[in-house]
Formats: sequence, structure tokens, C-alpha cells
Amino acid sequence: MKILAIDTSCDDTCIALANCKPFEIISNTVSSQVELHQEYGGVYPSLARREHQKNLVPVLIKTLKKAKLLKKQQNNIDEKKLKIILKREEILFNDLKEFLSSSAKPKIDAIAVTVGPGLDPTLWTGINFTKAISKIWNIPIIAVNHIEAHLLSVLLENKKQKFPVIGLIVSGGHTQLVLIKDIKKYKILGETRDDAAGEAFDKIARIIGLPYPGGPAISKEAKESKKQLVKLPRPMINTKDYDFSFSGLKTAALYASKKNKITKDFRQSMAKEAQQAIIDVLIKKTIKAAKDFNVKTIFMGGGVAANQELRKQFKEKSNKLGIKFQVAKPKFCTDNAAMIALTACLNKNYKKRISTNPNLRLK
Repeated sequence: MKILAIDTSCDDTCIALANCKPFEIISNTVSSQVELHQEYGGVYPSLARREHQKNLVPVLIKTLKKAKLLKKQQNNIDEKKLKIILKREEILFNDLKEFLSSSAKPKIDAIAVTVGPGLDPTLWTGINFTKAISKIWNIPIIAVNHIEAHLLSVLLENKKQKFPVIGLIVSGGHTQLVLIKDIKKYKILGETRDDAAGEAFDKIARIIGLPYPGGPAISKEAKESKKQLVKLPRPMINTKDYDFSFSGLKTAALYASKKNKITKDFRQSMAKEAQQAIIDVLIKKTIKAAKDFNVKTIFMGGGVAANQELRKQFKEKSNKLGIKFQVAKPKFCTDNAAMIALTACLNKNYKKRISTNPNLRLK
């Protein structure tokens, strides 16, 4: 079974093609918008939506070409049906009409698409794109939860896994601890009460004059730090629950920055201390959950999971306690459609009608 997977949950236009049994990534393409959003210090939803409209067809062509499934063929398509679906997506309508009129239907069995959580305008663009292709090619749609895909991204390289495991999601929009009893059997144990870990990185980076996205910028500065000029709190690190809070960390960083001149040494010290504060809380809470539920394996997913220092310290701490720590390659931690394809293969959630749910939660 071949699946075409699409993700437009935020600012990356992601399309992949994969075989289900055995699972194999045939082609995986990501078009980033980071440079466009840097001047705003974060993702600007309407701009992200417009860029997805421009990028989706070129990214699809590139993905099919890599998979050697792109073949020229003149077709008579029903433009009225296409127009109804893409009535508010004029750029996408014109590009897709040209593509569908001049390309043969590839040998794929289903189209998987992220329906949430994410930014509503960007999710809709990916869903409308999927609906249009599905209608013209007469191919079924599989709805995918973006957070579930991040949790299961570990399985892209570790295909055989015994459950239960503890899953930690760390991204720009989410910080959650999840008990994964099995595929499709999830229990959220705890989550952030305010800022997500990735959001805290972005805000602290902005405070000390570093560019967006904050996580990579802080990580780079932290490596250069030679002096400890600032001390930050570890919010909620010793509470008995599994919840997180990072807004206080951001506030402490702001007050420290106002009291000190932001020199090169101070910026590097702040970056190292902020990164370590977040790492300490994430590791302590996750290890606690693993011990409390007698689980011997930890999954970590989400964009912040690409942080090398976080990965290193998590592995060291877990190994000492006899707990297996698993995380995908950094390129599969940030948004990608390969994890969407994998999730679709593992639970074929076929839908006749789909819509966005920006606040979709694990069930």
C-alpha cells in the first residue's frame, strides 16, 4: 500500500510518499518558510497560508519526481469540482489545475493529511489541497493527528517496539507527557499550563537579541558559554504531578536581562542557563513518569527534540537508570510528512469528510 502524506500544520510545506508493509520512505520533501517569518519573531499565519498555496504543487512534483512516479499525460479534469473545493485558494487552484491536466495519476492507494492540531489557516490549505487531489484521482483520505505523528516518529527507525512507553512531546506549541499503552491507546499524564518549551526558547531568544527560531539560536550560543553570569529557576520541577510551566522562566530571564547589560558573555550565559533549566525540568518530569508507571522505554518527539544537548543528557540519565531512550533523527523531529505517512499506515483512519481541528487532542 502506497500513501501520499501531506502536512501544513504550521510553516513547513511537507509531502512524503511511503510504502506501508514493510514501511519504507520512498520520498520526503520539506519546504521551509523560516526566513520569511524571522522578521516577525514567529510564524505569521496568513503569510504561512499564502506560502503553502505557492509551495504545495512544486513540493508535490518534487516528491513524485524523486519517487519516479511523475509522468506526463494530458487529462480532461472537472474544473468545476476543483474550483468548488479551492474557491478561496486561487493560486493553488491555478497551479493544481495545470498539474492535474498534464500529469498521469500516480500509483498510490491513499492520501494522508494532518487535520490538527496546528494553525487553522495553514491546516485548511493542506486539507483543501488533499480534498482536491482525492476528488480528481478518486483516492481515499486518511486523517492524521499531528501530535500522534510526532510521538510515533521514533518508529521511523525503531520499527519493532514493545508497549507501554512514556512519550514526551516538546515543540513550539506543545509540551506533553503521554502514557502510550499501544498504538491508538493514549493517556495524557501532564502538559504545560502556559508556554510550551519551544515557545519559551523563542521568547527568551528574543529577550537577549537572538533570531527566530529561538531553539537553534540558543543552542548555538550555549555551546560558546564559558561563564555563569545568571541563574534561572526550574519551574514546577519538584511538584508531584506531571505538568509543566515555562512562563515563569521567561519572566526570570526578562528581569535578569533588564538588570544586566546584554554583552556577548551575558547572552551566551543566559542561553546556556535557559537551555539547561528547560532540560532539567523535562528530564526530571519524564523520568518520574517512567518510574511511577513502571515503564522501561521513553519516546521523545517534536521540534525541540532535535536539540543535541537535550538528547545527550536524556540518553545519559536514562541509561544510568536502565531506561531505554528513543528519539528520531533530528530531521524527523521537526515537521515532516514521513511521520504523517507512518501514522496513517499504523492506523488507517479513513474519512469521507474531513475538517480542521486546531486544538485536536490525543484520544
